Amino acid sequence: MKYKMLVIDMDDTLLTDDHKISEENKEMLFKAQEKGVYVILASGRPTPAMTAYAKELKMDNSYMISYNGAVITDLKEDKVIFEQTLSQEQIHELYEYSIKSKTHIITYLDGKVVSETNSEYIDIELNITGLLHNKVLDFKAAVNSSAVKCILLEEPSYLKEVEKDLKLAMPHLSVSMSKPFFLEVAQNGIDKAASIKILAEKLDIHQNEIIAVGNAGNDLTMIEYAGLGVWVDNVTPELRDRANVIVASNNDHGVAEVVRRFILN
Repeated sequence: MKYKMLVIDMDDTLLTDDHKISEENKEMLFKAQEKGVYVILASGRPTPAMTAYAKELKMDNSYMISYNGAVITDLKEDKVIFEQTLSQEQIHELYEYSIKSKTHIITYLDGKVVSETNSEYIDIELNITGLLHNKVLDFKAAVNSSAVKCILLEEPSYLKEVEKDLKLAMPHLSVSMSKPFFLEVAQNGIDKAASIKILAEKLDIHQNEIIAVGNAGNDLTMIEYAGLGVWVDNVTPELRDRANVIVASNNDHGVAEVVRRFILN
């Protein structure tokens, strides 16, 4: 099979634990692009927290999927070609749920992370994204417009139970785990697979010609959608049997292994 699109999750997949692209991964992704393969970054990250990596990979003629599928950016034209938001009412509903479930909640407005509380898990998101923290006195008063997504944050074992409850309580929303302490919530129908499908149709690429590489629950839809679904070895344990292939971990250049085995042969 000649693959034409390689879709890669970022944190804990492409990036090492210190949030860098290894030289091995970078070299192989350059070679994939030289062969005419579209390299697509697909992340729960906000768009601004992805652009430097796209430039590092010289993805000038490609696309990025950010906010867990809620936004697609055309890098060549430097413009958003798809965006789907949560309404103000839905965000307020999620805020009330966060109070009831005793979880922290964040959203994104004006290029900042908005929350009413502080948390070690919010600090992790601030560190990952490099975004400023707008800590507000009244979350609902501050969030007076739509936004692309929310994240509920809490200790992993507890948040796993919250995930089950939230999916039952709000089946009209898209809910997935990106890290053990990040429960992502987006508009109904929004996930990485849905956005990959939009890009594939735009680029006239068949589903079977796509490789997707990830490590966590918010990657599962794209892993199952792609012609070849690949986990890196540090995949969330309960998901290990849900992909076609498992490669080396994010710290051992798993993405480079994918390119060598399935694109360069």
